[in-house]
Amino acid sequence: MRMNPQNVRYDDLHEVCEHYFGPPRRTGGSNAVFKTPWPGDPRVNIQNSNGQAKPYQVRQVLAAIDKKEAK
Repeated sequence: MRMNPQNVRYDDLHEVCEHYFGPPRRTGGSNAVFKTPWPGDPRVNIQNSNGQAKPYQVRQVLAAIDKKEAK
């Protein structure tokens, strides 16, 4: 994911988010919002775009994982 955020399947990113942040607190349509232990950015909100994750959201998820792992 770090090497190529443009080519990440939504289902794979969703699974990674569930592993690090638990089940989504909100799902609606193509979006899933995950709760983080801090307020504000980086937020974890991912969107299904024809089976693919949006590259900027992949980078946000990676930043959130890095922040969580740093604690």
